Amino acid sequence: MKIGFVGLGRMGAAIAANLVRARHEVTVWNRSAEKARPLIEAGAMLAAFPKDAAASGDVILSMVADDAALNAVLSGDDGVLAGLRPGALHISLSTIAVATAEDVAARHAERRQRFLAAPVFGRPDAAAAAKLFVVAAGAAGDLETARPLFAAISQRVFHVGETPSAANLVKLCGNFMILAAIESMGEAMTLAAKGGVAKAKLLEVLTGTLFDAPVFRTYGAILAEERFRPAGFAAPLGLKDMRLVSQAAEGERVPMPLLSLLRDHLLQTIATEGEDIDWSGIGHTIAKNAGL
Repeated sequence: MKIGFVGLGRMGAAIAANLVRARHEVTVWNRSAEKARPLIEAGAMLAAFPKDAAASGDVILSMVADDAALNAVLSGDDGVLAGLRPGALHISLSTIAVATAEDVAARHAERRQRFLAAPVFGRPDAAAAAKLFVVAAGAAGDLETARPLFAAISQRVFHVGETPSAANLVKLCGNFMILAAIESMGEAMTLAAKGGVAKAKLLEVLTGTLFDAPVFRTYGAILAEERFRPAGFAAPLGLKDMRLVSQAAEGERVPMPLLSLLRDHLLQTIATEGEDIDWSGIGHTIAKNAGL
């Protein structure tokens, strides 16, 4: 399939590489063209502008950091909206606000373009291994168009409805729960450590009994080993996601008291440790607050 791809951060580059490996004809664009070099060497083509990537096929995928970055690549004379043909499909893999997804869907509809929201669960190592989980929402026909692409990057696809923004709401709910799990593990490990039980030993017990799930195994190991750098998911991105969760909760009039705590621990972690720390670094903050 001839496709375009915009956004070559750690996640985007890994996803695009798997699409190239699956023998799709991929045209890539990134704000910093140097990041595209390994993909070009692997067989991808380089676009001068997002518009050119969008015009290269009938599908374009985007994986950018936030709502502002998505709007930037969509808009203007050189943007995706200008290059995407009527009837062509934009698949957004990014974690964005519900309201932003609704706006993007409307802008595509005005131009008779198709839109599928498909944020993913998984860190960069999962992206590189094509083991992501895709949460997709949009027309069933658009999902069928996307299936060969999702097959090249993921281990499972969840279709959560016909309204694209539903996928973004599910992703925000999931990210809230991931950080809540990190918070609970960080607190439990700090209590265990102060009481003389090694974090790794507590993790062995937890994951060997009632907490044998990927989120506890993956982040539990990071917390126990204090592997907060290099960041697989930088704390400022986690803070952005908690802000988007808050916006969605306010819009739906849903009190989320735990969300305030998670946000404050992220803020404290960024303020004291810098913006290059993983969002699981809140475990370090919890430990410091306890005198460890």
